[in-house]
Amino acid sequence: MHDEFNDPQWRQVLSGAQMLFVAFGALVLMPLITGMDPNVALFTAGVGTLLFQAVTGRQVPVFLASSFAFIAPILAAKGEFGLPAVLGGIVASGLVYILLSMVVRVKGAGFIDRLLPPVVIAPVIISIGLALSPVAVNMAMGKAGDGSAQLVPYETAMLISMSALISTVLVASLGRGLLRLVPILAGIIVGCTVAAFCGVIDTSNIATAPWLALPAFVTPELHWGAILYIVPVALAPAIEHIGGVVAIGSVTGKNFVRKPGLHRTLLGDGLATSAAGLFGGPPNTTYAEVTGAVMLTKSYNPKIMTWAAVFAIGLAFIGKFGTALQSIPVPVMGGILCLLFGSIAVVGLNTLIRHQVDLSEARNLIIVSVTLVFGIGGMVIGNSEFALSGISLCAICALLLNLILPGGQGWQNKALTDEPTP
Repeated sequence: MHDEFNDPQWRQVLSGAQMLFVAFGALVLMPLITGMDPNVALFTAGVGTLLFQAVTGRQVPVFLASSFAFIAPILAAKGEFGLPAVLGGIVASGLVYILLSMVVRVKGAGFIDRLLPPVVIAPVIISIGLALSPVAVNMAMGKAGDGSAQLVPYETAMLISMSALISTVLVASLGRGLLRLVPILAGIIVGCTVAAFCGVIDTSNIATAPWLALPAFVTPELHWGAILYIVPVALAPAIEHIGGVVAIGSVTGKNFVRKPGLHRTLLGDGLATSAAGLFGGPPNTTYAEVTGAVMLTKSYNPKIMTWAAVFAIGLAFIGKFGTALQSIPVPVMGGILCLLFGSIAVVGLNTLIRHQVDLSEARNLIIVSVTLVFGIGGMVIGNSEFALSGISLCAICALLLNLILPGGQGWQNKALTDEPTP
């Protein structure tokens, strides 16, 4: 039997490059949407993955990179408080993970299931996806994300965005092997090709950019308003993290929840996210695409992710590369996001279904209903001095309703840290 742990070094290096290739599309798309530097995102993804491996004893073959769950609060907080304040919120989000890891170490993984059952997390995830849908549609039509300006003529934008969307859908549904794992990258390539024919892409900045350059690191600032925008949303990625650890355990046939332990994986993710905020990058999370690539290639050796991280850090210092990424037209991103943001909402729906949440029970119905309306409808609670709104508000609302409303024992049959039945 082939033992991938004894593969020669050159094969591990090649597999590492392959894993970064799989993660690349989503990794760079998130910072481009939120106005962050994609080179910084590459750097913090690499550093975050190395930190995660150090904490977990290099036992878990996962790659950490930009989390889409934070897009809505980052956009809202950035517009109100600025990027440095947002980064302070990202650092604080990482500290939430670290706090959760400490509690899990003392109380056990069951604590997460009691605090954040599927009926709490699922509507928050659905709200994240649906609340972002206007951003995707505006960008697909050639507008700024908030719809305030027409950046590309409508007809041209629709041609570009639909080309990107259709190619992404075709690769995701009809692709074979590794090709099926890179639909976002395929959509970006096709969309940019169409945009080039339409004369939308400006390559002058690429020509003048240096080959080697430091990423545009940004120093975070402490701002409680921005922290309260971003930190509540960390609950959903925390559950996404648990799902990712369970999934990679299923692929490799190992119980990573037990060893190295959920407390260590949460600690690693928290340190990676806080480090990202300190350097000016987006928060990190485990990537399902990379887990799929691990399953397909049967490359279970965590050293492969070390090489993927090293390649990501190396690419971060290529100036022309980052400038080229920032030249991707808005309609290309918008077309792909029409699928991605909808997919986030579907993940939430699937969480309710797979964990058999009974929505005929009044308690579950109340939690899901109020959370969805608060999250999607634009509810604001507060005044001019301090206010909660959007995803942050709906996350806190779901958590409080779960703690306050009586009952809530049915979910224990299908806990988040259990393997869900197909």
